[in-house]
Amino acid sequence: MTQTTYPPADRPTMYFIGVTTAKSSIMKVFPQWAAYLDLGDCLIRGIDLKQHDRPERYREVVAHIKSDPLSLGALVTTHKIDLLNACRDQFDHLDEYAGLMGEVSSISKRGRKLIGHAKDPITSGLALEAFLPDGYWAATGAEVFVMGAGGSSIAVTWHLMRAEHGPNRPSKIIVANRTRPRLEEIERLHKRFDPGFPTEYHHTPQPELSDAIVGRLKPGSLVINATGLGKDWPGSPITDAALFPQGGIAWDFNYRGDLMFLDQARARQRERNLRIEDGWLYFIHGWTRVIAEVFHASLPVEGPVFDELSAIAARVRG
Repeated sequence: MTQTTYPPADRPTMYFIGVTTAKSSIMKVFPQWAAYLDLGDCLIRGIDLKQHDRPERYREVVAHIKSDPLSLGALVTTHKIDLLNACRDQFDHLDEYAGLMGEVSSISKRGRKLIGHAKDPITSGLALEAFLPDGYWAATGAEVFVMGAGGSSIAVTWHLMRAEHGPNRPSKIIVANRTRPRLEEIERLHKRFDPGFPTEYHHTPQPELSDAIVGRLKPGSLVINATGLGKDWPGSPITDAALFPQGGIAWDFNYRGDLMFLDQARARQRERNLRIEDGWLYFIHGWTRVIAEVFHASLPVEGPVFDELSAIAARVRG
């Protein structure tokens, strides 16, 4: 077994595996949620790893969670694909989405078994459908441009491609990424998903290349910042010159940081009649789904309890 240098937990503990975890609102939100949900004397701890860290770093974290009795599980962000690639053999079971997406965004335990889950296919869909009008794609014929090819991008594009949506799907999905390997991986997965409508993949090491794609989108199209830029690292995947689609939607998966992408969208909002969404609702759905797994709690995705959890988070956020 991989050795671990992490100290044993002294009370039931959930981990947050990311890059800049101390800056996340969850560090203040979690204690309030735990009290409201009556989860008992528990805490959350952040574990910061470098983007695309060494496999042994991921294995050490997973080994600690697996072997330590009071370490109950974790939410994983940024490292979802790398962690599964490094630690697949350490899990006793992967849920259907983890296997399909090739990522783990949630770690929990069932007895002595370590379980890996991919929650993004569920949570990204919940967040998207909360602000997207019914029948939007069928009514507009709009496209989707996703910047970033990590786990969140895989998940949201899978949701958009699902055959059960029938004619209410984008006319095209375009994915851009700064590096080729992740771009090639998401293209491979999309072929497996078999959406039945056009897809494109663009290597965009410079933001000006993404600007050109944004400028070609159909009216009403959705532009997504699914990179860590604006949260874990400063900046944006586009430049200030990018011309958003008329009547389109700008959605940033981030809700904290310099949020330059959202500032760029706001500068064009009146001119282009844009709808602008940040990642706050995605944050709420993402964390509540993982907390439900880690603490084996039944948490709704809507209704009075979900509304109160959202209100608690909003008060803490300020």
